[in-house]
Amino acid sequence: MRSLQLKKRFLSLLLALCLMFAVCGQADARGSGVPVNLARKGAEAAENAGSYTAPPMAAAAFHPDLAEGKAGALIDLSAAAEGYVAVSATSDKRLKFQVRKDDWTYNYDLASDGTPSIFPLQCGNGHYTFRIMENVTEKKYVQIGGAERDVTLIDEFQPFLRPSDYVDYSPDSACVKKAAELASGCSTRLEVVGAVYNYVIRNVRYDTRKAKNVTSGYLPYPDETMSTGRGICFDYASLTAAMLRSQGVPTKVIFGYVSPDDLYHAWNMFYTEESGWVTVSFEVSKNSWTRLDLTFTANGANDKFVGDGSNYADVYSY
Repeated sequence: MRSLQLKKRFLSLLLALCLMFAVCGQADARGSGVPVNLARKGAEAAENAGSYTAPPMAAAAFHPDLAEGKAGALIDLSAAAEGYVAVSATSDKRLKFQVRKDDWTYNYDLASDGTPSIFPLQCGNGHYTFRIMENVTEKKYVQIGGAERDVTLIDEFQPFLRPSDYVDYSPDSACVKKAAELASGCSTRLEVVGAVYNYVIRNVRYDTRKAKNVTSGYLPYPDETMSTGRGICFDYASLTAAMLRSQGVPTKVIFGYVSPDDLYHAWNMFYTEESGWVTVSFEVSKNSWTRLDLTFTANGANDKFVGDGSNYADVYSY
């Protein structure tokens, strides 16, 4: 009998709560159950949906007729103001390409069959030194080509708006087409970031086996990552950068360390002139670079932790 009375009381309380929420809902936004100010914002968003227009996609290419050096070791600096250097070399030995500016040195693996490579000029304006180096012993290299140039970028974002060996895409890439599809329903650049963010974290999972077997010099292919739905941190960062850059969002691929375990890791930073939210707990400030770590988020980490940044140590940017 007592159990039956408790059930009746519970049902009565539940009914009262339902009636209370129904009344509260009718009091807001003309009976929609949504506060008036949010209803207005929702209406504005609906009116502007799909109004985002991406700028023409920034390209990067090797121009052999404009390159410096001798046959088999060519450096193309014709687009230095646009934030990149292009290189082509041939050898029967292993090759490296070095970019130096001030205290910064970036060493890259370089294809030895003449396939052109694109590398960013990520250190900003100033004097750069470039070297093509050929392996002569196990750890020793000699220079077979080089150039120097005082670089003045069109703007600071140029290196992070274009494809490169680290962020490999073209107008025909599947990831670019998907990014355009996602952006077509957006009204702002920040909404594009949110759309790409949600797509990647929902469709790519961490590949533990690949992480254990990846070798030095590994380069990701964003289309492959999207196709397989699996990847390591570098794959996440490269795919995200390709999709966002193709839609006009300056995006870096960052390598560095994450505490407390000093994990060597890759993530993104993107720039926007807008302020707002990528997710409910991830706020973005305007006119600033914002950290975006999709590897952790896609695999169960908290957005607030990922967006904090105090536990990240940036080392290299691409």
